[in-house]
Amino acid sequence: MTTYRSKAPLRLGLAGGGTDVSPFSDRYGGAILNATVSLYAHAALTPRDDGKIILRSIDREEHLELPVSDFLDPEYGPLKLQKGVYNRIVKDYLKEGRGFELVTSIDVSSGSGLGTSSTLLTAVLGAFVAWLKLPLGEYDIAQLAYDIERVDLGMAGGKQDQYAAIFGGVNFMEFYAENRVIVNPLRIRDDIIEALNFHLLLLYTQTTRESANIIEQQQQNIKKENPAALEATKKLKAQAYAMKEALLKNEIERIGEILADGWAQKRQIAKGISSPFIDAIYDTAVQAGASGGKISGAGGGGYMIFFCPGNSRYDVIEALHAINVHVQPYTFVSKGLYTWTS
Repeated sequence: MTTYRSKAPLRLGLAGGGTDVSPFSDRYGGAILNATVSLYAHAALTPRDDGKIILRSIDREEHLELPVSDFLDPEYGPLKLQKGVYNRIVKDYLKEGRGFELVTSIDVSSGSGLGTSSTLLTAVLGAFVAWLKLPLGEYDIAQLAYDIERVDLGMAGGKQDQYAAIFGGVNFMEFYAENRVIVNPLRIRDDIIEALNFHLLLLYTQTTRESANIIEQQQQNIKKENPAALEATKKLKAQAYAMKEALLKNEIERIGEILADGWAQKRQIAKGISSPFIDAIYDTAVQAGASGGKISGAGGGGYMIFFCPGNSRYDVIEALHAINVHVQPYTFVSKGLYTWTS
């Protein structure tokens, strides 16, 4: 039996994070610069003809075996994302249930701030698209992934993760009302990418978090036009343009400054974005030579990134090891969602 496999890369949000979340993006337009890295969400789908649906998550150690049905209740039991994709596929394309086994895994812990939930959902959707040979383009798949996660499943969040997972590479993304998204791939020179790989550290805080509460606070602050939160979010948007210019002009020494400014603004948009431990990590890295950094994703835990000018990365790594925080190896990758059979 043919197995349809897919993988989608996780992303680093370098600037503009949070401006892709409604209602800010609807009212003011959002802008984000992100880049995909060599950490992935994986899915493998094998059709079955024995009347069973089997769902397995390797990293979460979750397993479900169910009879074929037109609808799998996402609120009952685990594997909500996988059920959500199946339900929409049945509704829009199959019109009736089919049997299959779906095995998924992610290279990092969920709640990492690298877009794990959205990227996993995108990988699962990619496997279904490959199985059913659905005539969907990149924007179609990304929008469908967004609709499943944010509308069907009611999970709070923005729009960047799905598009990053689909397109891959370094992208400047614009977000507008009525779900209008424009992805602008940036042609970054190879030597600049190599410099980023060297100077930009990715590290795990050894904590995870549920981003929904932070994002919901952010949304409420924008709806109520909280002056501090609104001004900070507008500045985050401006930093996406600054980051794009720095990369295209090979002014990478500016990156640390942009990250530092972005971290200061991000802390203004909602409560719970930082913590005493996260602050300690930040202070340790900066004292050891990093010129700036930020938490990845909504905040509260997960991964952080730091720009280390010159050869300071070695001192920063040593200082972080001393407080039991370790660097995550990675490289930037240019390819997005990829599917194949075996």
